Amino acid sequence: MNNRFGLKDFIQIVLLGAVVLLVWLQMVQQDRDRVLQQDVIAKLSAIEKKLSSGLVAVQSAASNSANQAASSTQASARDESWARPGIKIEWQEPWNFATDPNSIPGFQDGGEFTEIFEGQPAKVTPYLASDVYARRVLDRVCDSMGAYDPKTLRFRGLLADAWQQDPNGFWIRARLRSGLKFSDGEPITAEDIRWTFMDFIFNPSIEAERTRSTLDQITGVTVIDPLTVEITFSKALSFNLDYALGVYILPKHFYSKFEPAQINSSTGLLLGSGPYRVERLDASQQWTPGNDLVLVRNENYYGVRCPLDKMRFKVVQDDLARLVAYRNGEGDMIIPTSPQFVKTIKEPGWDDANHSLKWINMRSGYSFIAWNSGLRNGRQTPFGDKRVRLAMTLCLDREKMIRDIWEGIGVVAKGSVNPESPASDPALLPWPFDPEKGKKLLKECGWEDRDGDGIIENAAGERFEFEFTRSGGGEIAERISNYVKDSYTKVGIVVTVKVVDWSIMQEITKSRDFDALTMAWSASAPESDPRQIFHSESIKEGGDNFVQWNSPRADELIDKIRSTLDFDTRMAVWHEFEATLHDEQPYTFIRLSPWARFVKKSVGNVEMYKTGLEPWEFFRTGAEPAPAGG
Repeated sequence: MNNRFGLKDFIQIVLLGAVVLLVWLQMVQQDRDRVLQQDVIAKLSAIEKKLSSGLVAVQSAASNSANQAASSTQASARDESWARPGIKIEWQEPWNFATDPNSIPGFQDGGEFTEIFEGQPAKVTPYLASDVYARRVLDRVCDSMGAYDPKTLRFRGLLADAWQQDPNGFWIRARLRSGLKFSDGEPITAEDIRWTFMDFIFNPSIEAERTRSTLDQITGVTVIDPLTVEITFSKALSFNLDYALGVYILPKHFYSKFEPAQINSSTGLLLGSGPYRVERLDASQQWTPGNDLVLVRNENYYGVRCPLDKMRFKVVQDDLARLVAYRNGEGDMIIPTSPQFVKTIKEPGWDDANHSLKWINMRSGYSFIAWNSGLRNGRQTPFGDKRVRLAMTLCLDREKMIRDIWEGIGVVAKGSVNPESPASDPALLPWPFDPEKGKKLLKECGWEDRDGDGIIENAAGERFEFEFTRSGGGEIAERISNYVKDSYTKVGIVVTVKVVDWSIMQEITKSRDFDALTMAWSASAPESDPRQIFHSESIKEGGDNFVQWNSPRADELIDKIRSTLDFDTRMAVWHEFEATLHDEQPYTFIRLSPWARFVKKSVGNVEMYKTGLEPWEFFRTGAEPAPAGG
């Protein structure tokens, strides 16, 4: 066979080579286009980020200008058809940043902020959640009709545009701002307000006892028009405005889908109208303890746009591990223990990377030992007699506790009222450390060492012993329990320490299944209604009088505090109540504590306010400084 390479074959090879060459050139061009496209996208992204920051600043400035313009024309533009004739209308300025983050050097829009909690919230469902950790989440997600101004503590309109108050104190008529929406885009209406009170909080099948106890004077909530409600009261109380308008407003269209039993068992049914929302709200897969809780910016928020894209809440219960996690960049804010605060702020370079904050504000709390004055599982505890409770206080050297446990940070607490408040009587002083007087009081009550074994017994020969419950994972709580055990051992009392996870502490207090426990309360208002914690009515339904303190005199004074509208007269009643609490000692009040926080300096606009902190004003300043003192 002859193999011949002809002209036709040559032309075919040339054409094939040309095709291959064209395909290769096209591939090269596509690669160049792709690189160019990526470069363009990167540049556009950088420009967009700059524009976004500028736009946020412009929007904030525009919002402020609009608010000012609206204020200048209010007299002619305001609709008063909703109001009762002849009663003063208290118009409310639009809520804004207390300190505008856009005016702070280094401002940037976007980013994530992480707070590390020291305790595990059991749930974050509104009105069922009961601890301070859940409150920090709820304050970001849910709004009320009014709130306290961070700088002045004046109660101002938040969702409410205006209100009227009955001169005799028996009703409040409130008007919503127009155009308000929940985070899912549904409008906020007067019916949502009515439903929140009458069908959720006041529903006895829903476990909202804590809030119900402070709102028992409300007799009805009536819808006047789609934006207006009137709240009526059985009593003219000094707290009516703050408490009624300070309630988180819930969306009826969401929560009404669930039966009370579903709500009570829920851990993360959380939908509101605040500046942030839950990242993923799925009733069948809601947030549960043990997982990070993530909030994202609510794009339907009616107010000024908050800078941060996300807020994350995580839990590290061990004190040392929490500080290590903070140092390693796992969080942007923690509450350090007092020993950690005193020691860490002295480290070289610490101040370069961290804000170290310490101040007294309206939420500054007090730590205490709660003595169960009633029955535990059908059996009377040793603390039913007020003389025994006073003896327990006298046998604790609380000044030494503050020096040794809290490194000298704080002062001995004398009661539930912040001593900076006019509601506290400056002439009333904390009980001293006087174990000899304590022993005499115990002997008066029949407790003495009858057999010489160093343990005191009653007439029936029963030893004075009790169980002391505390939460686990904390250096401070362990120090407290060790000190308490040692102190009472010296006077012949046997103490058994029970350590539990914080998440079940609520169940322990609701069931009254304890002898004594240590906790802390923090206030949420300049004057906090004492009924919730100390009135005998709050013993019922698992209320917050979990020590079961039943004092007719205290009940009378609490009712009088709530019904006295004149400020000076009410302060005098507060002083009487404080003296009664001091005399009967349902708690041993240990320490009034300032707020302490470590916050990374990569977080901007961190301001210490009279109300605490305002995290919705925070922003990311850019690259985070290197960890200090690691």
